[in-house]
Amino acid sequence: MLTNEAVLNALRNVMDPDLHQDLVSLGMIKDVKVDGDKVSFTIELTTPSCPLKSKIENDARQAVLSLTEAKEVEINMSAQVRTPKAVTIDQNQFKHVIAVGSGKGGVGKSTVSVNLALALAQDGAKVGLLDADIYGPNIPRMLGIDRLPENVTGGKIPLAEIHGMKVMSIGFLVQNGQPLIWRGPMLHSAIQQFITDFDWGDLDYFIVDLPPGTGDVQLSLSQTLPLTGAVIVTTPQQVAIDDAARAVGMFEKLEVPILGIVENMSYLIMSDGSKLAVFGTGGGEHLASRTGITFLGRIPLDPEIGQGGDIGSPVVLLDETNPSAQAMREVARKVAAEASIKAHEAKGQG
Repeated sequence: MLTNEAVLNALRNVMDPDLHQDLVSLGMIKDVKVDGDKVSFTIELTTPSCPLKSKIENDARQAVLSLTEAKEVEINMSAQVRTPKAVTIDQNQFKHVIAVGSGKGGVGKSTVSVNLALALAQDGAKVGLLDADIYGPNIPRMLGIDRLPENVTGGKIPLAEIHGMKVMSIGFLVQNGQPLIWRGPMLHSAIQQFITDFDWGDLDYFIVDLPPGTGDVQLSLSQTLPLTGAVIVTTPQQVAIDDAARAVGMFEKLEVPILGIVENMSYLIMSDGSKLAVFGTGGGEHLASRTGITFLGRIPLDPEIGQGGDIGSPVVLLDETNPSAQAMREVARKVAAEASIKAHEAKGQG
């Protein structure tokens, strides 16, 4: 006779490929119902951006069909971002704080930050994006927004919102082109105020676009918020790899986990479909291999990425068949998977 327990026993044979435990032990199976030879249940993933969503669903369906007397299986896929280290600061809650950094400027760090945040929001996560590059705030232009909304309610300051995510940048508070000549203590104060004084609410992912290098802002952020991890952006050429390695060393000294390395401007897609390695090949992957860090993927050198950033239309807003948009989404989903892994490891240590 088909029972709930029989279904759960079958699903104990299905492993989450990233977390390396079965779905039942992970608490991912919800609302099991049996009606004759028909079974229905919900799989609650640890992120809506799970890159292996289809595999998990297919494996669960096959397990129930092959290991029980069920003839029909209906699966509802949902997600609840989990972390044992969610931090609450002045009524704002951040489940995963992810810093995006680089050792040098000009590698497309802000472009990756914007598209990473947007891709996670498109998948259904609650996302905030903080432009922490105080001296060179590019996020407003890349998103096509230039000001904060009016603060008509009092209390916390409302944030700019676009494409389903909340955004803050010093660029909203200064005149276009105005340089900021600040010492370290002022930078530290600004970062703290961006986190505490604004209405971020309850976020699944708080993406922080860092300035280039290994300076005051990086230190201030790590002291203000516990980071889930950092994403390092580089380009293939050796000078960028050398500086990215310094960024890796900085985060390691700050005891911030590194979620992975992204190689931006990796290749140019030619008209015949071939790939031209304009800046060399394999630098990002070699650095990842040398340091034991996850390689998150390659982003093409695509004119549409630059053009979209100039007019406030990031590439992930393009259709799903665009290769650059696909590459950005794949990187975002790998970042979400790595964040879930780090959260699971932290839970095991707690």
